[in-house]
Amino acid sequence: MLSSLENNLLDTAKEWGLTPEEFDRICEILGRQPNITELGMYSVMWSEHCSYKNSIAELKKLPKAGKRVLVSAGEENAGLIDIGDGWAVAFKIESHNHPSAVEPYQGAATGVGGIMRDIFTMGARPIAALNSLRFGNPSNPRTQYLVRDVVKGIGDYGNSFGVPTVAGDIFFDDSYDENPLVNAMAVGILRHNEIARGSAKGPGNTVLIVGSSTGRDGIHGATFASDELNEKSESKRPSVQVGDPFTEKLLLEATLECVQAGLIVGIQDMGAAGITCSTTEMSARGGCGMVIDLDKVPLREKGMSPYEIMLSESQERMLVVIKPEDESKVKSIFDKWDLHCESIGKVSAEPNVIIRMDGKVEASVSAETLVLGGGAPVYIRESQEPDYLFETRQFDPNALPEPKNYNDVLLKLISSPNICSKKWVIEQYDSSVRTNTILYGTTDAAVVRIKGTNRALAMKTDCNPRYTYLNPYKGAAIAVAESARNVVCVGATPIGITNCLNFGNPYDPEIYYQFRESIRGISDACKALETPVTGGNVSFYNENPKGPIYPTPTIGMLGLIDSLDDIMTQHFKHADDIVILLGDTNGHCGGSEYLKVIHNRVAGDAPDISLDAERRLQSLCLELIRSRVINSCHDLSEGGLAVALAESCIFGGGMSGHGEKGTVNREPWTEKNGREGLGVSMSLDTSLRKDFFLFGEDQSRVIVSASPHRAAEVLSAAKKAGVPAQTIGEVVKDRFTIEDVIDLDVKELGERYYGSFPV
Repeated sequence: MLSSLENNLLDTAKEWGLTPEEFDRICEILGRQPNITELGMYSVMWSEHCSYKNSIAELKKLPKAGKRVLVSAGEENAGLIDIGDGWAVAFKIESHNHPSAVEPYQGAATGVGGIMRDIFTMGARPIAALNSLRFGNPSNPRTQYLVRDVVKGIGDYGNSFGVPTVAGDIFFDDSYDENPLVNAMAVGILRHNEIARGSAKGPGNTVLIVGSSTGRDGIHGATFASDELNEKSESKRPSVQVGDPFTEKLLLEATLECVQAGLIVGIQDMGAAGITCSTTEMSARGGCGMVIDLDKVPLREKGMSPYEIMLSESQERMLVVIKPEDESKVKSIFDKWDLHCESIGKVSAEPNVIIRMDGKVEASVSAETLVLGGGAPVYIRESQEPDYLFETRQFDPNALPEPKNYNDVLLKLISSPNICSKKWVIEQYDSSVRTNTILYGTTDAAVVRIKGTNRALAMKTDCNPRYTYLNPYKGAAIAVAESARNVVCVGATPIGITNCLNFGNPYDPEIYYQFRESIRGISDACKALETPVTGGNVSFYNENPKGPIYPTPTIGMLGLIDSLDDIMTQHFKHADDIVILLGDTNGHCGGSEYLKVIHNRVAGDAPDISLDAERRLQSLCLELIRSRVINSCHDLSEGGLAVALAESCIFGGGMSGHGEKGTVNREPWTEKNGREGLGVSMSLDTSLRKDFFLFGEDQSRVIVSASPHRAAEVLSAAKKAGVPAQTIGEVVKDRFTIEDVIDLDVKELGERYYGSFPV
């Protein structure tokens, strides 16, 4: 096979995703034509997945600096943020979309494994996993198959690896038919003095490959992830890696033991592009080269060529640089954990990575010329506002018929796939392994304590893709604002984000417009809310034969809770508590769940977002939580005010309130399950249309509840903070009523919410 490829290198280069101009550039760099191994190395390293060649110019506009940032975006395998007392948190999110489309179980599983390795190669112990999932029409059998296998892949890998999956979000829309999004996020903690770096330094230092042996799975996986899905994609199943969580658990423990013993000079995960990526990126960061002997690489299969070994994406492998005198110590640690640990080369003073096999030089390439930030191409694509926006913005909400039965509207919304309980999914995951999980599941954000301290981390993923479809700038800004609001509602100060930017083909000017405007929205929101971007991932070419997905810039938000006593939950606690709406309501229904579910339309503009108003609201909520003035706090999002009120009635998971530190209530909603039988009686004091007031999705809004004798304090604090506030009702027993418009039994709401997931 390879001999035929070598006969026409340009055709092979194009087949592997390189342009004729890029092929000419490679020849210019080398001063000759590449051989097949070198061409394979350039093709994967210059793929969009590895080089970000169509995105890096825009990504540089994101704010990366902050007073807590220890390692910023792009410097290492993951970003690091200081959380005080000598502790740091590593967190990152990445996509595994294309692999999950053709092999959903392994695609999702290896997505989890890969993001975990990014965390523990920093020297951090993973303490939590999250995921953000997008699927097509839930009535489609293919969608149901993808959901079942993706969820099983995530659950099986995370559960076996022993890290709790604590939060995430799931969204269904036809635009994701055949091209699901599987975004995996991981969070880990470490001491400042135990940070590991992904660079190779010190000529003469030893280069080790550790972990699993190398096979033919995943070859050209990075290139596969940098192309559109089509009818031929099914044939690319060999590009999907196969994971082994039990081996990864051993690799975690061996790696951390070496890091804590001070034996590591540099370390990097072998993810996309395998040995090619780890050798070249580590060399480029360290300003050096390597000489690698492939004869010493442990192989799973006989007869593997240098090209196959260099491009294999077999899982659970690391490249490690150590001092020669420490080799026996490191090997003894990996032997103890029953893992391969083989010396395969040396760090060199020369800039080239030289690959040898059977006594022959198979590749000699300058590391710097292959990598992002070095010689990899950088493009700025043509951008044009999408034509569809002219049509969607002709939408006149007042032309919509007003509902005749508001009970029916609320029940349809609370049971819609994008709002109803994802309990079936949550139950596939071990959410409390390691005994640090305080809140998970039906909460605005998950909370995981930092063992041995009185502090905790809050975390959430978020993005409403309808908003970014209708207005990429506002939609992306809202994704940042809402994810920050989510962690605030559980009592945390937002401290940083990671992002996973999922878009269609960047060569389409309308797609590039969506991408560029989303970057602008994320940037403005992060600056306003002081949440620097610590890293992330770009996933282009998310399209199916029907067209591109909705632009989906997923935000992973991290928040810090300084005292476990400050943790807040969203469910109502006591009958007779006063319910107060914080924030301004204008009845915006463009892009809303109400418009889609009840009127079957995606139209209008995304809601307006005032970042100054958002900042004031979040500061107020934290003040009210920490001063113990309120008993519950819940963000308003899909479905608007009426749905948020219903959720506060029927949610009951998580910690049961102040003072019961770490108590997790696992029980689902039942009629007799204590607080979950509480309802609400709401007045309807508005000049807006009732459906817009109740189901509109205006931003920067939160509902809180307070004891009757504390309600005045809430209103006073809101006035002082410049946040609109109005008393809208009180907590009652059993029923959900909004004047004469809605009257439902809370039990019926709970049954609809918990019993409607479509898979």
